[in-house]
Amino acid sequence: MTIPNDPVMLLSYINTQLRDYYSNLDILCEELELSKDFIIETLKTIDYEYNLTQNQFV
Repeated sequence: MTIPNDPVMLLSYINTQLRDYYSNLDILCEELELSKDFIIETLKTIDYEYNLTQNQFV
C-alpha cells in the first residue's frame, strides 16, 4: 500500500483511517502492512503524537 510521504497529508490520511475503520494504530498498521515507526516518526516532525484515548494523532 502506498501512503502519502508529505507529513500533513499523512496526518490526514492516518487520522481518517483511524476514525473510520480502525480502533487503534497497531491494528491499522497490521492490517495495512505499514510501518508504525515510520508513521510515528514522520508525524512527530510536525509535532503530532498518537493519543490512544482519542485514537488519533494530536
